[in-house]
Amino acid sequence: MQEKTYSGIKVFLSDDGYLTDPRIWERRIAYEIAKEENIELTDQHLAIIEFLRARYFRGETISIRSVNQSGIIDVKTFYIMFPGAPLKKASRIAGLSKPTSCV
Repeated sequence: MQEKTYSGIKVFLSDDGYLTDPRIWERRIAYEIAKEENIELTDQHLAIIEFLRARYFRGETISIRSVNQSGIIDVKTFYIMFPGAPLKKASRIAGLSKPTSCV
């Protein structure tokens, strides 16, 4: 576990770089993490991040399929917006733990 400061907020990260406590997440933290991922957040990015956070806090599974069924974006767009590993990157930016469906 490592300690890091994003926008003046001290956080703890897992060995994989995910926040250990998603409740301390704020949008300004998301912008800092997105920079690390070379992603410039747009309103559409934020809509997906809020969708993932809502599902997470309701205890629902987060998956690429759920993003596709969200009505916000389709899978192809999800891969374009969060290139490489979309669910991992989106979850990390959203302050959530590493998705269990990701290796």
